[in-house]
Amino acid sequence: MHENGKEEIYRLVDELSSKLNIGNKETAIVLAAGHGKRIKSQKSKMLHEIWEVPTVARVYNACQKGIKGINIIIVVGIKAKDVMNVIGKRAATAFAYQETQNGTGHAVQIALEKLNKKFSDGIVYVLPGDMGLIDKETVKQLRSEFLKTKSDMLVLTGIFEGNFANNSYGRIVRVKNKDDEGKLSGDDEGKVIEIVEHKDVLALDENKPYKTKFKGRTYSYTKQELIENNEFNSGVYAFNYKKLVNLIGSLSSNNVQNEIYITDMISLFNKKGYNVNAISPEEKHVVMGFNNKSVLKEMEEVARKQVYEKLKDIIEINDPDDFFIHESVVDEIIKMDKRNVPLDIVIGRGVYIGQGVKLNYNLTLSKNVFVDGNVQFGKDVFIDQNVHLSCFPKQALKLGNSVQILSGDIIKGNIVIGDKTRIESSVNMTGSDEFPLRIGADVLIKGTSYVFGSIIEDGIQIEHSVIIKKKVERLEKKTGVVQPIKFYLPMPEGIDAIEDL
Repeated sequence: MHENGKEEIYRLVDELSSKLNIGNKETAIVLAAGHGKRIKSQKSKMLHEIWEVPTVARVYNACQKGIKGINIIIVVGIKAKDVMNVIGKRAATAFAYQETQNGTGHAVQIALEKLNKKFSDGIVYVLPGDMGLIDKETVKQLRSEFLKTKSDMLVLTGIFEGNFANNSYGRIVRVKNKDDEGKLSGDDEGKVIEIVEHKDVLALDENKPYKTKFKGRTYSYTKQELIENNEFNSGVYAFNYKKLVNLIGSLSSNNVQNEIYITDMISLFNKKGYNVNAISPEEKHVVMGFNNKSVLKEMEEVARKQVYEKLKDIIEINDPDDFFIHESVVDEIIKMDKRNVPLDIVIGRGVYIGQGVKLNYNLTLSKNVFVDGNVQFGKDVFIDQNVHLSCFPKQALKLGNSVQILSGDIIKGNIVIGDKTRIESSVNMTGSDEFPLRIGADVLIKGTSYVFGSIIEDGIQIEHSVIIKKKVERLEKKTGVVQPIKFYLPMPEGIDAIEDL
């Protein structure tokens, strides 16, 4: 039994963990145990979203898409239940619980216990759970470089741009041109010696050089040299599994934080004469992590720009800085484009298109239109500004061809709207599971009207009316004119509670 109310977390760890795929010798460890004090939020840092996807899920997806069949172990800690529930139970995925936040090295130790020496060899990748812009291409690049360079350890580094005083990342320390004795370093020049954490750099004595050894030779660095070093540790690594397992128990907490850092594996690997290398990704933004709200916002902007770049020559987006299209819808738009039929889709400023929406040809979504859920558009549809279209899970909202919906309308729920129907401004329509709303073709609804759970036949005009759970039949006069419905109101309820002032 685990004390202090941890029983439920361990139960959830067991419940949501799946069997790892022993046939695949590659495992990703995602570090998602921290909370992030500087983010100033009750919510776990790992669950803050970029383009509506929690960062930990983005890292998970990059691993899963980047390496087919990879095993993934997610280390959880603070807000463990929240993080586990976001990922849920997935194939070849396990959770490991870090009760005490004792550093990244300690977190990897706990994750490796899940492997329980099931592998004799293979590759272990380690990634921070807040690196929400990392993508499958970067994971593929990490794997490819690891194999190509025959590395025992590979570090993904970034280049910090801007004022070095704002760089709070660990510094990559490389072999200089000459050692302390003035001898040329030769082939060792540029090799990674170690990573020194930012807080440890700040704790150094200004007047004493920082000395470190590589292959028995000593190299010195001033405190200022290390502070101004702009190559930083991204927190992403690839390891030879066997060598990692053999050495990780040797990590110590001899640092300012008194924590066990995974970064110290570099010096342990170097002491053994193992091959340690470092690479930078092709896209600089993929190594962005965040500790505060402003950087998270920057990452959101990067994600928006990426989406815009994908779509800018396929559809018309009126404001590249003010729109949202869910990634699954972006993928569908790209698939549609490959059919070589012009899409003629126009996205106005402030438009929101959520998961599950199915777009169609010659569609205009004007300024501030909100669309979310299983909303299916026909062809040649026009949606005016400030319209809301949505439905609950397992419902469908279907719009036929040549439908027009004018400004400010709210249309929600289980609804079918027929071809060439026009819904003018100030209309509110809803349909439930029990009472779906079915509107025929060539219908006109206008004025301040509300329609719920009804059947409205073809060609009917409804104006300034409240229609609730009714069947509205097409009644054609001898003149051929269809009887319009105007000013229809149901009998009021609660009259006894109302009196004149």
